Amino acid sequence: MGQEENETAVSVISESALMNFALTPCEVSRDDRTNPATRVAPKATDVRWRDLPNKDQLFILSLCRLSEPLSNVCLLPYIFYLVRSVLPPPSSPSGDDQSPEATDAAAARISEFSGLLVAAFPLAQFVVSLPWGRLSDKHGRRLSIVGGLAISVLANIGFGFSRSFGALLFWRILAGLANGNVGIMRTVTAEVVRERRYQTKAFLLLPLVFNAGMVASLALGGCLAEPVVNLAWLFGPQGLLNMSGNPDGVTWALEYPYALPALLNAALLGVSLVLAAAGLRETLPGKEDQSDVGLRAGAAIVRCLGRLRPRQQEYVRIESTEDTFLGQVQPELEKPPPDITPTGGKSLPFRSIWTRRVLCALVSFGLLPLHNSAFMHIFPVYLSSPPADNSEASFFAFAGGLGLRSSTIGVWLSTFGVCGILLQLFIYPRLQARIGTRGVFRIALFLFPVTYAAAPYLSLLAGSGEEDGARWVFLGLVICAQIMARTMAIPSTVILLTEAAPSKTVLGTIHGAGNMLASLARAVGPAIGGYVFALGVEEGAIGLVWWLYLVAIALCALAWSYLMERDEI
Repeated sequence: MGQEENETAVSVISESALMNFALTPCEVSRDDRTNPATRVAPKATDVRWRDLPNKDQLFILSLCRLSEPLSNVCLLPYIFYLVRSVLPPPSSPSGDDQSPEATDAAAARISEFSGLLVAAFPLAQFVVSLPWGRLSDKHGRRLSIVGGLAISVLANIGFGFSRSFGALLFWRILAGLANGNVGIMRTVTAEVVRERRYQTKAFLLLPLVFNAGMVASLALGGCLAEPVVNLAWLFGPQGLLNMSGNPDGVTWALEYPYALPALLNAALLGVSLVLAAAGLRETLPGKEDQSDVGLRAGAAIVRCLGRLRPRQQEYVRIESTEDTFLGQVQPELEKPPPDITPTGGKSLPFRSIWTRRVLCALVSFGLLPLHNSAFMHIFPVYLSSPPADNSEASFFAFAGGLGLRSSTIGVWLSTFGVCGILLQLFIYPRLQARIGTRGVFRIALFLFPVTYAAAPYLSLLAGSGEEDGARWVFLGLVICAQIMARTMAIPSTVILLTEAAPSKTVLGTIHGAGNMLASLARAVGPAIGGYVFALGVEEGAIGLVWWLYLVAIALCALAWSYLMERDEI
């Protein structure tokens, strides 16, 4: 979970902060509070999920939001084994491919190439985020969302059946290009739910679905990879699906051992694609009434299904010419209450937006994914790397990973990912209310370097017997500490960036710049991290990437937070 889990904070907190920024108690007079026409809308906490308007549209939009986590993070638990399967084994000077030198050389190459594979997705997103937005502003939101889903389905199928690194990289880039429309989905949410009292609850839907999709994707990716081994009862020699009686297992699963997770992703996204094509209404201002073949077909199908249901005596059909996903009258878009807040004057000139405080907050916003995304790539590769003999290891010179299977890695990451979601929903708000945003952020920034510095010492516990228990406990502590740190840091950076805005009229511009910077950092981090990890493997110092890159960047982020505070005094 790494780059993408950031979605919960970025989407929810930024929108909530925007509304808080726009409406403060000092801006409402006593008469306004007592006048029903100008009364402030109830707090979001008073709104229940079932009260949300246009629930059918929010449901479809939430399913569409699964595209990014399914396409992006599913490969992390098995990326080491996937890349190893498509790269030719390096030649050893001694001619022994099983020698420690050959094993280290292979692990180094795998780390380098897997870093490129991970970085390709966010880099492609970074390139096309603005073009996707301009396309949606000109031709409509439906085209961007449905088109992105269709490309994602194709990219996942192609990725699953690729047998070369070049093909994997191509389909990975295509998937990133298809998922550059994340901002459009947030825009549709705002256009579907226009009344302010519902927006905080509505904006929580997409991030929750995103994080749930990430957790499920990590678990399924690890368990479905190499199905002949991990799902032997289905795909093994005696498996239920081994109709041909192949003594080694299902033939296509042997030939394409990493296709099943990608095919499941394609199937799930295919369902989202059908629902979006048949039921997601256009929300672009001026084109709300626009219909097409997909919407008409969806409405026709629902009408046919409606005729099959027994009629109830109290049911009264309301005639309407409007096509909707549920075959019912399209509800009137709720009208927002009159704006009682001042507009803040004229919009700021573009150059005036980038104050020193905003630039400091942007740097902090970009430093976090620079090391967090690198960790999310390096850690699964490290856990998959074969263990080494560290009988003569020193405090800094030791080698090897843990040699864990992809299914084990997927279960570990997804389990602690669930804990991260619960922490973000229930613990972070209370902690933030008690010690403030900067206090929570500072705790997280202290946790990161400590966790990174300790993580490589897992290699010294990669033995057997009594050391197994200590290894699992230490592994759990490392994962838990990192997830706690990023769960606290991510929403804090968004809040601090929002508070740095000189005016609420430029929040969109500032957050757009922050998201582009974060996308670039999510691409650079894994690429550099993979290279340094490979260098450490070749030199027999597995901790090199942890201490010289991850700890260094985390300490820079910690030091920068003090510079930000000094600048604001």
